[in-house]
Amino acid sequence: MEVYRPESVMRTEARCAMRGSCGPKDVFGKPLPCPYNGPPSEDDVDRDLLTTLCGAEFAQGPTCCTTNQLETLRDNLGLAENLISSCPACRNNFRKFWCSFTCSPEQASFLNVTEIQVSSTRRIAVKTVDFFVSEQFGRGFYDSCKDIKMGATNGYAMDLLGGGAKDYHAFLKFMGDEKDMGSPFQINFPPSSPSNYSPLNVTARNCHDNDLASRCTCIDCLDVCEKLPEIPPPNAEPTCHVGLVSCLTFALLLLYGLAVLSFILGYGLQVTLRRRREKSYERVALATDTASERVASPRSHTRGLIGASSLAQYLDGEDSTGTQSESRRLGRGASLLDPIETVQPRHYRLNTVLRRAFYRLGLFAATYPWLNFAIVFAIFGLLNLGWKRFEVETDPVRLWVAPDSESKLQKEFFDEHFGPFYRVEQVFVTSTVPGGESSPQDKPPVLTWDHLKYWADVEEDIRNLESSPHGYTLSDVCLKPAGPDGFCVVQSVMAWFGNDLSSYDPATWQDRLENCAETPVNCLPDFQQPLAPQMVLGSVPEDEEGRKEYLNATAMVITYVVPDSLDKTAQEKAMEWEYTLRDYLQRLGERAPREAGLEIAWSTGVSLEEEINKSTNTDIKIVVLSYVAMFFYVAFTLGNGAATRDDEGLWSCLVQWVTNLPKFFWQPSASSTLSLDSRLSPRLFPRLPRGLFVGSKFTLGLFGIALVILSVGSSVGLFSALGVKVTLIIAEVIPFLVLAVGVDNVFILVHELDRQNLLHGPNAGSGAGAPAWAYGDSYSYGHTTPMSPTRGRSGLDSQERELETEHDQEVSLDAGSTPQYLSAEERVARTLAKMGPSILLSTVTETVAFALGALVPMPAVRNFALYAAGSVFLNAVLQITVFVSALVVDLKRVEASRVDCFPCVRMPPRIALLEAPPTGSGLSFLARFIRKRYAPFLLKPLVKGVVLLTFGGILVASIISIQHIELGFDQRLAFPSESYLIPYFDSVDAYLDIGPPVYFVVHDVDVKHRPGQQELCGRFTTCDPYSIANVLEAERKREEVSYISQPAASWIDDFFNWLDPLKDKCCRVRKTNHDIFCEPGESPRRCQTCYANHEPAWNITMNGLPEGEEFMSYLRQWLVSPTDEDCPLAGKASFGDALALSSDGKDVVASHFRTFHKPLKSQTDLINAFAAAHRIADDLSEATGATVFPYSLHYVFFDQFAHIIPITEQILGLGLAAVLLVTALLLGSWRTGTIVTSVVALTVVTVMGVMGVWGINLNAISLVNLVISLGIAVEFCAHVARAFMSAGSGLPVDHPAGQKERDERMWIALVDVGPSVLSGITFTKLIGMCVLALTRSKFLEIYYFRMWLTLIISGALHGLVLLPVVLSLAGGSGFPQQEADEEWMSHAIRNDYEYTPFLADDDSALSD
Repeated sequence: MEVYRPESVMRTEARCAMRGSCGPKDVFGKPLPCPYNGPPSEDDVDRDLLTTLCGAEFAQGPTCCTTNQLETLRDNLGLAENLISSCPACRNNFRKFWCSFTCSPEQASFLNVTEIQVSSTRRIAVKTVDFFVSEQFGRGFYDSCKDIKMGATNGYAMDLLGGGAKDYHAFLKFMGDEKDMGSPFQINFPPSSPSNYSPLNVTARNCHDNDLASRCTCIDCLDVCEKLPEIPPPNAEPTCHVGLVSCLTFALLLLYGLAVLSFILGYGLQVTLRRRREKSYERVALATDTASERVASPRSHTRGLIGASSLAQYLDGEDSTGTQSESRRLGRGASLLDPIETVQPRHYRLNTVLRRAFYRLGLFAATYPWLNFAIVFAIFGLLNLGWKRFEVETDPVRLWVAPDSESKLQKEFFDEHFGPFYRVEQVFVTSTVPGGESSPQDKPPVLTWDHLKYWADVEEDIRNLESSPHGYTLSDVCLKPAGPDGFCVVQSVMAWFGNDLSSYDPATWQDRLENCAETPVNCLPDFQQPLAPQMVLGSVPEDEEGRKEYLNATAMVITYVVPDSLDKTAQEKAMEWEYTLRDYLQRLGERAPREAGLEIAWSTGVSLEEEINKSTNTDIKIVVLSYVAMFFYVAFTLGNGAATRDDEGLWSCLVQWVTNLPKFFWQPSASSTLSLDSRLSPRLFPRLPRGLFVGSKFTLGLFGIALVILSVGSSVGLFSALGVKVTLIIAEVIPFLVLAVGVDNVFILVHELDRQNLLHGPNAGSGAGAPAWAYGDSYSYGHTTPMSPTRGRSGLDSQERELETEHDQEVSLDAGSTPQYLSAEERVARTLAKMGPSILLSTVTETVAFALGALVPMPAVRNFALYAAGSVFLNAVLQITVFVSALVVDLKRVEASRVDCFPCVRMPPRIALLEAPPTGSGLSFLARFIRKRYAPFLLKPLVKGVVLLTFGGILVASIISIQHIELGFDQRLAFPSESYLIPYFDSVDAYLDIGPPVYFVVHDVDVKHRPGQQELCGRFTTCDPYSIANVLEAERKREEVSYISQPAASWIDDFFNWLDPLKDKCCRVRKTNHDIFCEPGESPRRCQTCYANHEPAWNITMNGLPEGEEFMSYLRQWLVSPTDEDCPLAGKASFGDALALSSDGKDVVASHFRTFHKPLKSQTDLINAFAAAHRIADDLSEATGATVFPYSLHYVFFDQFAHIIPITEQILGLGLAAVLLVTALLLGSWRTGTIVTSVVALTVVTVMGVMGVWGINLNAISLVNLVISLGIAVEFCAHVARAFMSAGSGLPVDHPAGQKERDERMWIALVDVGPSVLSGITFTKLIGMCVLALTRSKFLEIYYFRMWLTLIISGALHGLVLLPVVLSLAGGSGFPQQEADEEWMSHAIRNDYEYTPFLADDDSALSD
């Protein structure tokens, strides 16, 4: 080898630096030029070939090249022009560049041979040259070529031509580097030239020149494209902001601030005026004598009932005076009018009809319990016959995608015409971290020599895997672009090494990897498609200058591409091998950390459906624990409502025993002292309360739980018979839901029955109608001696009052005013008569709300809604029939003193002492708290204002939070918590730097004729400016809006360019018969290009391009022509599945244009990409008249989000309308119905507000939960609202005493049903839902535990705090329960009783 020295003399005459060919470097190499320091010559030059290649400027005169060099130049230019011919400017610059390099007569002025070598022919040849190129020409040359698209690879020609160069220096360097697929000798491009050299400086053609010989189309030249109108990104946030907050948020905060300020000012003003009135009263009181006792202090009513002044003062005439006087005689706290002396209360006919209907139903169920059991259980037994058709849906698409979903129909169209999307087997390989797990950001680099060697063995194992039982290998199932004899598509770092590391060592592998990552075209894998680094390396860091540090990549990404098929046989073949791969990867995941310090995250084609359908999330233990917890709560709580006179609680008995135990040892003889109360006698062992054995409700609670299970099973049977399949969500969630909802009515009925027993039980009174045995019965619900309604004015002296216990002062009105004994059947019938309408109200609204969830088209959600609605409805039916019969059976057991769970055992009777001091009031602690503390406190005017402001603040905060709710559903939540797919999807988010492919499918367009062709193409001058190809390219340029990052693969442009006669190795026909196409390896002497002598000739105006049958003939051949180095435009590998031809092959039914999304890292990205693609497709359809739709693998699961917001608005709107209609109809007041509906709406809004704070996305599942929230929220409100409406006095809403009357009605309602709502609805739901916190499923935790916990707390607060306040302020006029009112009046008249109302304070019943 010899080194040439640059000359120091400025070259002024034409001279050459090299000329002629001196043979290849080796036998199979390309010929090398000979160094030549002489003048150019005209000898040995094929002038025609020279002018054909380099243009008319070389038509005459001497040159620095020979014919051999021209032939080599022709071959090299032909290879390059397969990539760049679509852009004339780049093609012309390319030819100018290499023609000047090879043949310019002034070659020596810009070319310097610096090294020589000996060729294989033993001649001196060039080894290294310096090529001096001006910056102007180099930059222009690069700019003209940088945007040329390579549709077949969804990349750029620069990726192959310039190694993905980002500037002209890298472009020239890549072309000049010595390599097998490039230059046979080294060409250097120094940035500056010596003084004795003049760099090549010619004018570069611009791709946007007006000269048609240079002008390129929009696809290959950005400056030519028409700019699309600007549009905001999909789902962009509102642009109206005030500072950092949206205008809506600012307006809400401003309004709420004004409301708070107004309240504070108003309250301060009211307090000031009241104090002035009090001072005025004090001055007047000092100046008056004692005769003015009737002047009332403004604050004299504070210890009375809410609204303590008598309502009668607002009546006219003498009755008013008389009633005021009577009211004073009734004592403090008396405030309701005597119903005999005032107007008759109005009644609601529907209420009367419903109460009578439920009374008759309850009387039948109680009178004939065993017949009722037989009838109802027979009917439900028939429903359970539907279990014969029980089926579980497991297909993810049929589970989560609506049958008529647009995306599902489009997927089916795509699968039918182009074949299903590939089955992807993908593995992420990372290094282990010493000390345990770590985040992806903390992972060390994965690329080491040892890791590569280990993984090379793993890939070899995978290639050799054989499935069972048929022995399929990867080669049998993989995708082979070149045909059955080709190679599998395996995208891996190992492909850069030729799947063999034997030629590399620890010192050379790094250079090879970096070279391949920077120029993938130099390292083509065996399937001959470049592997970009983002396909095989993950999380590649960058240095300070923005250069990729490939050797520090965190992950290797390995992808095996397996074609899918609609043919079940082919699909089962692939699945069989995938099961084998899955088992291998599971074992590898266990041993790789130990053997090589590697971790893998992986997925196979069978993984998604397999993991979704795993039953580990069912958490049988959690379901059982929930039912056990609910059973014990129900069993222990139900028995506490029954009041006892003689029995105390277990705790008090133990305390009494401990207190008296010392007396047992101190007293010499237990018989010497006679105790009137045996409970006070000292005992060696504690005396357990009889209620623990007789009053227990274990059996009744267990029966109620069993009815819940029966309702769920019957619902499954019913809908299975109707063909509605079960899903895992139904199996997991509905038992919790129905248990939480169904037990509520059990508490409502049992608590009301306890009240009826207080009113009309065996020990309710000693008046007429009470049998003699009732007084001696050992177990009683009320006082042995009833409280007289006139007892408050009976003249008890102070000593007797001191003997009165606090419990005696809390005896309810009904227990004192209506001491009439009724049979057990009658009491149960009255229980259902009273609570039946409330149960009907809550059941109807819940069932309607759940059924509205069926409007969500997603099958998993729709089926869940149907099963839930059916279960709730059937459970309510069982409770008002079978459970009512169980109530009477249990009631008779109790009154017969039979032990719970062992009814054959009867407790011996005890002697009841009539004069013994009463020990029970019939009210639980919770009831006493609501009666004495909570209700009076809540109904104070100041507290009402604070409540309204507080809930107003909650509303404002919720609306603000709702703005931050995100759409989406993280698919990781659908898997069991221990699923291997969770780390896989974590790795996809962390490491994968390429987006999913997206196909724009076009049909209903005639591509055989020119107008249809122009609507599709983009690389010809007559293509429609808004054609499919042009618009997709324009959209790619605004990635932030379109979410498209790669050039589209335009099949029609590659097809027409395949016909270009300049590409002499592409479309060829026999010279002797133009109807016969030549094979790829057929001799050029027998073949010619298809358009060699075509009239009109091939041209970029499309004038001569084929149409009609000629078009189809060429197209069919193009689709079977192999894509190779000689003709990369052939369609077999690149577009073989991009067109769907008719069965006879004479028409194109549909075709697609493939491109790629940018990397989609979040649910928001996926949803926005879906929206952007559909927006683009709609625009294309409108512009071209063709039918265009986008398809990507994930679209079918994200279709719901295109409509989720309007569907949410529609369903919740319909649900609230249904609630308004049902509540207004059953309550008999549009005013009250509107209030209840508004409170329900506020409850749902609060739940939605918490969704934004707690990170719960809006999707079909959370939408159904919102609908469920709407239904359950009614349950918190319905009973309170009905009790409020049933406590009316008949006063019109605008009556002067209306406010005080509403306060009293609300107080009565809270005392009446508040304990049941709190203990029977709130606590039961909390217990059922809190058990869900133990689940291992994040899906259940987020979408059910979190949402339902929020619902329960929000519903309880709105139903027991906000609703009472609003009803007390603006509730409608009430409708007293007619039967009870008439019964009381007749009883009061017959016994000459006076009316005693509910009292707010402890001593009002005894006040004078």
